[in-house]
Amino acid sequence: MAQTAIVIGSGIGGLAMGIRLQSLGFETTILEKLDGPGGRAYTKRVDGFTFDMGPTVITVPHFIEELFALERGQPGLHLPDFPESVREGGKGVREGLSGGAHTSRYVQIVPIRPFYRIYFDDGSYFDYDGDPENTRRQVAALGEPGDLEGYERFHRDAQAIFQRGFLELGYTYFGDPLTMLRIVPDLLRLDAVRSLFSFTSKYFRSPKLRQVFSFETLLIGGNPLAVPAIYAMIHFVEKTWGVHFALGGTGALVRALVQKFEELGGQIRYNAEVARINVARQGRRKVATGVTLKSGEVLGSDLVVSNADYAHTYLRLVEPQHRFWNADWLVKRRPQSMSLVVIYFGFKADGREGERLRHHNIILGPRYEGLLQDIFGRKVLAKDFSQYLHIPTLTDPSLAPPGHHAAYTLVPVPHNGSGLDWELLGEPFVDKVLRFLDERGYLPGLMERLVHKSFITPDYFEHTLNSYLGNAFGPEPILAQSAFFRPHNRSEDIQNLYLVGAGVQPGAGTPSVMMSAKMTARLIARDFGLLEEPQGNLPAPQPV
Repeated sequence: MAQTAIVIGSGIGGLAMGIRLQSLGFETTILEKLDGPGGRAYTKRVDGFTFDMGPTVITVPHFIEELFALERGQPGLHLPDFPESVREGGKGVREGLSGGAHTSRYVQIVPIRPFYRIYFDDGSYFDYDGDPENTRRQVAALGEPGDLEGYERFHRDAQAIFQRGFLELGYTYFGDPLTMLRIVPDLLRLDAVRSLFSFTSKYFRSPKLRQVFSFETLLIGGNPLAVPAIYAMIHFVEKTWGVHFALGGTGALVRALVQKFEELGGQIRYNAEVARINVARQGRRKVATGVTLKSGEVLGSDLVVSNADYAHTYLRLVEPQHRFWNADWLVKRRPQSMSLVVIYFGFKADGREGERLRHHNIILGPRYEGLLQDIFGRKVLAKDFSQYLHIPTLTDPSLAPPGHHAAYTLVPVPHNGSGLDWELLGEPFVDKVLRFLDERGYLPGLMERLVHKSFITPDYFEHTLNSYLGNAFGPEPILAQSAFFRPHNRSEDIQNLYLVGAGVQPGAGTPSVMMSAKMTARLIARDFGLLEEPQGNLPAPQPV
């Protein structure tokens, strides 16, 4: 008789986990609080518009191809994580990944260029597209004396970090201090311990270029002033495999993952919020035995994997007497990532939107370092703001009624540890952001052309998505919460309890949560005697 598994949450990490558990031979049930799949990647449909509520940037599409290639009894955990065929960003690789044989059966993924158009407050911009010559031309035009040479050095050093930190160590599970200590010399040699902004400042004198090559960590909840420079690898992750978009939106990818999971025999239940992870004592051990739903229904299983927020998992789902390594005070002391205000809006097209804007747009405010300090440090709502403006209908018009565009703009704000009252602040702040897009000429006449407006604030993350303090990306990815110091994918307190997703190793972001699922699947396979062959980076099961 097959062993059973429960996955709490149907985010991309939870769906990837469910697919991998089914491929390992478990009978898996995914439990989702909402009325549809996706978690942070939930899809909102209203007035003929389709809005992705969460992630919109797809990178490393061979991770997706790998998931769709899995079959029952064929987990593929022994295969190379980065086969030679995907180590270089050549033409054939890009074509094979965007429309891979397995992926194309479920969803169509297309490359987006430029990756981002990055606007500065003075109206100038940088098209970040991964093309070496175009990048050099723009660096020369925007930079100060010496910046072009600085870019060549940055490119070389970021590539070295990518090679070691992503290709070689990306799937390393840091379950014990020794595994971490082994890589410290490499981190020091690569200068990957200092902050990312400090790292980029070594190479560029221009404030604009320092922003261009450090802003990306905001898309995974990281403050460029505080995240370690290991995150310079993001530049090469995007440069190597590009930035992609699922036609139909990220929701189309979510639906495709659900389809794959169900084809493998998995079951997903909606409106099924978990109230408690059940734990039983077996001798000296504490063992997860299933869950209790808010409805009172009890579901048993041989293992439980939580794709819920890390802090919520321990503070709300596991009773305190079962926790030592994840006691309340230890969980609460972890700094959380910032939160977001996300505005979803539909508007009448005037045919000129694509003249100035692109699919992905970063619109930076007049301050960079000061604004980051307001969001992450002082935790105040500043008068100025920066935003990520996403207009997917420039690529896929089917997401809006004819003659209209669907868009969302995302503004980083402090999490709810700030004490800000979003019931009071939300509507005026949203109107301020939309008027900015109108009056500064990004979307001229927007307020007159607007036909739909809705938004979420940190309260949505806290109360709907059950994210501690309304964080948007889990524990903040600072050095003290990276690698071994980031929450672990295998619970130290409770046997047969595992975690997956943004809150645990390796971290936040769509590719990282898919990596997290593979790392957790390897741990489960070893613990349950299912691993196809030994993996050198897996620690032995820990005592509980």
